[in-house]
Amino acid sequence: MSLNPEIAAFLDLVEANQTDATQAFHQQMPAQARQAFEQSSARMRWQVPQVLSRDLSYPTRDGDSLAVRIYTPVTDSKQALPVTVFLHGGGFVVGSLDSHDGICREFCHRTPCAVVAVEYRRAPEFKFPTALHDAADALTWLAQQAGALNLDSSRLALAGDSVGATLATVLAIEAAASAQALQPCLQLLCYPVTDASRSTESRELFSEGYLLESPTLEWFYDHYARTAEDRADWRFSPLLAPNLRGVAPVHLALAGFDPLIDEGHAYAQRLQASGVAVQCKEYSALVHDFLRMPMVTGEIESVYQELTEVLRKALYP
Repeated sequence: MSLNPEIAAFLDLVEANQTDATQAFHQQMPAQARQAFEQSSARMRWQVPQVLSRDLSYPTRDGDSLAVRIYTPVTDSKQALPVTVFLHGGGFVVGSLDSHDGICREFCHRTPCAVVAVEYRRAPEFKFPTALHDAADALTWLAQQAGALNLDSSRLALAGDSVGATLATVLAIEAAASAQALQPCLQLLCYPVTDASRSTESRELFSEGYLLESPTLEWFYDHYARTAEDRADWRFSPLLAPNLRGVAPVHLALAGFDPLIDEGHAYAQRLQASGVAVQCKEYSALVHDFLRMPMVTGEIESVYQELTEVLRKALYP
């Protein structure tokens, strides 16, 4: 399968117009990279469905307070809504509720369900495992507040893209190993990082020229890890988890031209070997971060149709 021609043209345009202000993340300081990512996200915004949203906050275990954005469909129904908790990508360094706002609105409207988008603190100011602890604290808050928010937390999906999907799958593994209040019925994982401890063939093959570059991955990981040994911690690299049995069913959405595709397939195989129900869909002509590309190619419309059908079946059994 060849690269989607519209995405190919988009990548060529990005390369042709690259300046010192739009250089690769690994050539920037974190604050500069965050600003550039938010600016590019604003330019990539597409016409999203109308849904309701409100910003609240949740407490962290160390006394901080972080943002959570709750999206709900425009409806007169008073019934409690099923919930998708969404964790945004950005390599633990960039990304925000705003940069991934469109994804959450699509999932909310199309499923339909409530989407709870969780902000977490980013590296290098906050190292591993702060982002994971923040996400777990958000789930604790949701378990306590679901009733007051008219959310049916017994119908819960954990979702994310890139490292957000990494956080989601680690939360699902921890849930399966405990008796915690929230137990997901689905993991929706879009092009996740599953093994930061080693390189793969796809890391070499797609190391440059396909949006996410291998040097940028290393830059992300180096900022998030406290030491090199952190990369081999299964909470950083869930492919290395000692036990995956009993975790919630998984739907993996991978991109064919993504340096992470090999570890995505490896994680699917590991899940299958552990007896976990898993579907793995490879979008062969797409690149990393495709959920935020409706303005680039019409192919993303069918991707959202497929992913929200997966959510619908899980949340409305």
